[in-house]
Amino acid sequence: MSEAPPSIPAVETSGLTRSYGSMLALDNLNLTVQRGDLFGFIGSNGAGKTTSLRILATFLQPSSGTARVLGSDVVTDPDAVRRKIGYMPDFFGVYKDMEVTEYLDFFGACYRLPAAKREKTIGDVLELVGLTEKKGALIGALSRGMQQRIGLARVLIHDPDLLLLDEPASGLDPRARIEMMAILLELQRLGKTIIISSHILSELQTLCNRCAIIERGKLIYTGPVSGASGDLADTTIMWVTTPEADRALPILIALPDVREGEVVDGKVKLTLKHKDADASQIAVAMVQNGLRLTGLREEEIGLEEVFLRVTKGETQ
Repeated sequence: MSEAPPSIPAVETSGLTRSYGSMLALDNLNLTVQRGDLFGFIGSNGAGKTTSLRILATFLQPSSGTARVLGSDVVTDPDAVRRKIGYMPDFFGVYKDMEVTEYLDFFGACYRLPAAKREKTIGDVLELVGLTEKKGALIGALSRGMQQRIGLARVLIHDPDLLLLDEPASGLDPRARIEMMAILLELQRLGKTIIISSHILSELQTLCNRCAIIERGKLIYTGPVSGASGDLADTTIMWVTTPEADRALPILIALPDVREGEVVDGKVKLTLKHKDADASQIAVAMVQNGLRLTGLREEEIGLEEVFLRVTKGETQ
């Protein structure tokens, strides 16, 4: 199998659309994921995340538009795509009466790995997901978190360049989620491109370098995770630290670019009317009115807050 040139993106969709009768699950999705990205795919239930991932995994054909994975078209060259990806759905079955090594050996054989190579490959992927000591265990005896990691080992067995992970931390306890996120960071370090959909936005904010937000099949934002708050937030919140908070409040909320304000824990919290408002006016007003200013900072808006602001919670 020839490798795609480095300049070709990991994923590139153009006008990708999928309908089920009169329901539009994906609406003209134009998305690019670069190689090496740990890419967060964000949206409410029914937004189109799973439909997108299933199309990229060649399990579902688009109604119109195109999707290419590492240069291969998902419709005209699905076999090439399948060799390049590892797809883990949100719900997947495991053969609970099989031992871990038997389970992975079965899928290694499905990918036509030579028998002599499979044993080493299985050992390598189990070490990567931290389950070497469980290689002889029955899968049904493992915890949910361990079964999720076995599922991840399964999609790694043929060494794919792109991982498509649909809610991989779903139903896991906090420790298992942390362990899963650490594994994904290690996989990115090893050169894998990863697309992960998740409802746990606080974790995606620290895990991913880029993200996309979709609602009702439409792309709302795509770009750096760090840029989502700046690009999508419609306002700015400023915190003013002063020993004269009660006296400063009426002066500051009278400023033309301030929408509202309140005193919270001895500090003045100001919501500006728009994200491009000039925050320096706050410091000027404090000085002109003889008020002591000991701190002025902009509140960093998290991915969860951005998501709530730019989506309406609508589904198809």
